Amino acid sequence: MPGAAAKVWRESGAIVQETESTANTHVSPAALASSIVTAQENLLEQRLSDSQDTSDVDASSPGEMMTLRHGLRSGGWSIATVLLLFTVFEEFDRVAMQVLGPDIQASLGVSDTVLLGLQSFGGVVLVLATLPFAWLADRRSRVRVLSAAGALWMAFAGLTGVVVNTFQMGLARAGSGLGASARVPIAPSLVADQYPLGVRTRVFAIEALGRPLGQVLGPLFAGAVVVAAGDDAGDWRVVFLALLIPAGLTILWSLSLKEPSRGQQEQIALLGETAVIAQSEPPVLLSAAFQRLKKVRTFYFLVVGIGVLGFALIAVPGAFNLLLEDSYGYNAGKRGWIGAITWSGALIAIPIAGRIGEKLFRKNPSSALRMMGACIVLYGVFVTVGLRFHSPAVMIALTTIGFAFQGAAFTQVGPSISAIIPYQMRSQAFAMVGVYIFLMGGFFGGLFAGALSDAHGERTALTAIVPPAALLGGLLIIYGSRYMNRDIALTRSELREQQVELARIAGDPDNVPMLQVRNIDVSYGNLQVLFDVGFDVRRGEVLALLGTNGAGKSTILRAISGLVMPDRGVVRMNGRTITLVEPQYRAQMGMVHIAGGEAVFSSMTVAENLALWSRQIPDSAQRQEKLALVYGTFSMLDERRDQRAGSLSGGQQQMLALAKAVMLEPQLLCIDELSLGLAPVVVQDILKIVERLKDQGITMIIVEQSLNVAMAIADRAVFMERGQVMFEGPAKDLLERDDLLRAVFLSGEGA
Repeated sequence: MPGAAAKVWRESGAIVQETESTANTHVSPAALASSIVTAQENLLEQRLSDSQDTSDVDASSPGEMMTLRHGLRSGGWSIATVLLLFTVFEEFDRVAMQVLGPDIQASLGVSDTVLLGLQSFGGVVLVLATLPFAWLADRRSRVRVLSAAGALWMAFAGLTGVVVNTFQMGLARAGSGLGASARVPIAPSLVADQYPLGVRTRVFAIEALGRPLGQVLGPLFAGAVVVAAGDDAGDWRVVFLALLIPAGLTILWSLSLKEPSRGQQEQIALLGETAVIAQSEPPVLLSAAFQRLKKVRTFYFLVVGIGVLGFALIAVPGAFNLLLEDSYGYNAGKRGWIGAITWSGALIAIPIAGRIGEKLFRKNPSSALRMMGACIVLYGVFVTVGLRFHSPAVMIALTTIGFAFQGAAFTQVGPSISAIIPYQMRSQAFAMVGVYIFLMGGFFGGLFAGALSDAHGERTALTAIVPPAALLGGLLIIYGSRYMNRDIALTRSELREQQVELARIAGDPDNVPMLQVRNIDVSYGNLQVLFDVGFDVRRGEVLALLGTNGAGKSTILRAISGLVMPDRGVVRMNGRTITLVEPQYRAQMGMVHIAGGEAVFSSMTVAENLALWSRQIPDSAQRQEKLALVYGTFSMLDERRDQRAGSLSGGQQQMLALAKAVMLEPQLLCIDELSLGLAPVVVQDILKIVERLKDQGITMIIVEQSLNVAMAIADRAVFMERGQVMFEGPAKDLLERDDLLRAVFLSGEGA
């Protein structure tokens, strides 16, 4: 599939170029635009057809189908059980706020809008904390982070039971949301890494049972405690304090869990028990992960659909309990029983959906996601129809069916994200689900529902929110399923490439390239500019990146340096994957990038430029030594210490940029536009410096347009055209490629 996609994009570029050429002769602008649009539509249809063809891609679930008991025995019962209990008790806390809402409202003296806002406030804090917890989980033991966050949640859940005013309640709900937020990115990533693919969907279903279990048992627990305490309006506090005992025991159990290796199940399933598990990869930059995740089309439509659905997910339970009290006069005990009944259907539906979803996924992964979208639509239908019946029995029965479909739908979130997202970014991906549910939908949905409820009643509010949220959310997910097979194939192709490279490094550690670029695609917005770019740079060699303006030379250099994040592909330095890590981390590894025309601070003097750059050297004595060495090597700079960098000539600025780079003793030096705009005599001086660096063993990648300059310094050359590598090999061999050189010279470059 990756090759087919690359071919389609290459054909797209060829069509556009050919059309442009024709337009230069006799085709009208209207005809030109029409031909481009038609070509792009045809290519899009071909790509979508390819993405749904499971015979051409490895999109089916690898690994042998196994029984649930075998899978749990293989991965252990502890993680699945602890995650289930965490979810149950967090739901207890959330459900208690919903079931006891009228009592809390009377005790604190707040309106429907304020009450629903308080119930949603924990979700807002959960969103804000989910992303930091995803960042932390990539740098620390996930099970330890989960235990600590659970203890934090427990403390604030207990605080909820002793508040005396609205401000304290808001603080308590914020704290409980903060503690609960860790489970959103961590729990599914633990399941994905701990349990074999042959049973993963069913284990995700077990973890998903936590919500309906909490919804069924939570109202019973809350109602029973309040009734036992006398059914007084103030006895709601006892419920939150009673949660501390089982929650505390579960947190103690979580301290015994062991951290699974990241991505181990995919690597073992695809490549066998002998797969090399990468453990030393640097953590992924959070912003880079989000840029990459947006390019995964299935994930994009999935989280947006879930976010739209969030308007209903958070608003329905709170408003439903207010409806039961205001329209039917039910107390906390009765509301608890009704809450348990409405979620009881999900306890049956979730295991069934987990089993069906796993079979669908193994046959055709996109069909499992379509099942999810259909279940969401049915959830909206049954809840909406149920709300129009004033008979409580009919309303409760239809709502129960609706909640069963909702529970069934969410069994497919974990398996789908685990399949389409590389394991290095799973925590961030699951964090994004929480962001979209609670921020995009939950909080604003709760406030909107509260405002409508105060003005027109709970039944009208829910009828206005649920149908559009469920219909639009479900249809977005169904639409996104068309990209799923392609996204899975791309993810697995990257994993296989990584495994091949790790095995090669393990077998020949002395010949690891300084830099490896594999299958890099880069886009600026919707415009793709790099297509499947790949090459190696050996230690100590100078590689020239050649090509015409707009060929993609500077873009691939920026992708190597971390200044641009690729849509797909891999960048490695010294065998370590650095595709999505911070540019600062790459600098610490010994990579220095000299940006074309942007490598000096023009308003600062030469001395200030060098002094500021030297602060990356932590030892002050070594810093002064390097500065002295630079001034001794670049006499021109020594003579112009107090001159503003912006007033230097182009060649002098380039020398200042080289001096700043040399000061850090780079292992890999990336130079963009080495000779652009410089006089030949200046270029000769710079080439002498480059030769000196080469003699010191520094590996270099130099973006260059002049063929003569490249031939003078480069060991090998990569020629790019229209975002693709057209030639890679010894620089002298490029002289034999008349077809490529003609493109350079006819464009007026390469002199």
